[in-house]
Amino acid sequence: PLPPRPGARYHNMEERANLMNMMKLSIKILIQSALSLGRTLDSDFPPLQQFFVVLEHCLKHGLKVKKTFIGQNKSFFGPLELVEKLCPEASDIATSVKNLPELKTAVGRGRAWLYLALMQKKLADYLKVLLDHKHLLSEFYEPDALMMEEEGAVIVGLLVGLNVIDANLCLKGEDLDSQVGVIDFSLYLKETQDNDAKQDGGITAVLDQKHYVEELNRHLSCTVADLQNKIDCLEKTNSKLQEEVSTDRIGSLQEEQQQLKQQNELIRERSEKSVEVTKEDTKVELDTYKQSRQGLDEMYSDVWKQLKEEKKIRLELEKELELQIGMKTEMEIAMKLLEKDTHEKQDTLVALRQQLEEVKAINLQMFHKSQNAECSLQQKTEAISSFEGKTNEMMSSMKQMEE
Repeated sequence: PLPPRPGARYHNMEERANLMNMMKLSIKILIQSALSLGRTLDSDFPPLQQFFVVLEHCLKHGLKVKKTFIGQNKSFFGPLELVEKLCPEASDIATSVKNLPELKTAVGRGRAWLYLALMQKKLADYLKVLLDHKHLLSEFYEPDALMMEEEGAVIVGLLVGLNVIDANLCLKGEDLDSQVGVIDFSLYLKETQDNDAKQDGGITAVLDQKHYVEELNRHLSCTVADLQNKIDCLEKTNSKLQEEVSTDRIGSLQEEQQQLKQQNELIRERSEKSVEVTKEDTKVELDTYKQSRQGLDEMYSDVWKQLKEEKKIRLELEKELELQIGMKTEMEIAMKLLEKDTHEKQDTLVALRQQLEEVKAINLQMFHKSQNAECSLQQKTEAISSFEGKTNEMMSSMKQMEE
């Protein structure tokens, strides 16, 4: 999607600021009027009605349009349905809203959900859960929506003060499927009557602020305790995962080390067998060449050259085996360091993995070299057999000539 124009961004910032200020005023007037009234509020209380109107405007700000078979749908009930999945305590509200037969639209179900959350005094908690999972809210809101910006967190903090209000809202008989109400600014523009009323209002405001601060402190302490529990759980799970990863990695490295040892033993046995075979072959060839005539000295010299080359190859193989043994010792040292520093240095696991891959590559190279050596030995044995055939033919021809 194209980024919003600077003018549109500024317009959205003004809308968010205006809605936040209206929410501040509506919450302030609702708390003051409810405490001055001194009884449980019902759905006909004008400040409460205006509060829900402002809250609905805030929740609808920046909503994405959902296309359905009937047409386009733009309802704030979609984000509220996520609360049931994120917070099991909200399942009662979801079932109650679903069981109301008179609700026919998503708007009506969303308003009923807000009514029930306010009566439970959990409205701020549920909306805070939504704000903690903004990656889920991004499916319903635009990036510059009020619920996606800092103003949403401010409004949720202001909603904590509503926990001092007792409300008994009857959902039956209410027309919750109607259009969004209009904000009545007359409630927020009334002036105070006289100085005595101001003094009484000041006392009640101080008491309200006291209750608000106590409720806010309680909410903050609960959130701090919840966060501390979450941190402890995450630390425990992280330590368990680190231990499991380290044990699994150590086991896999040990298995790979055993496999490498077996491969090295096989390579060593093959090389020793090939050397023994070459020694026996050379001894047999020397015996046969000694018994033959002196005219075959050149062939003997060639065989000696081949023996020297085989010895060189054997020395090279032994050097490579020594290098491999040295690399094994280095791997064992690295394994010991891994066992000591698994909790602090997980990055060394990547280095060990690279070292293991290099060792595998070296082992493969050794295996290919040994195969090449075996092939060369086979070729040499074939050449020797051909030489023996030639010598036999020469012997037979010489015998014939002597006869």
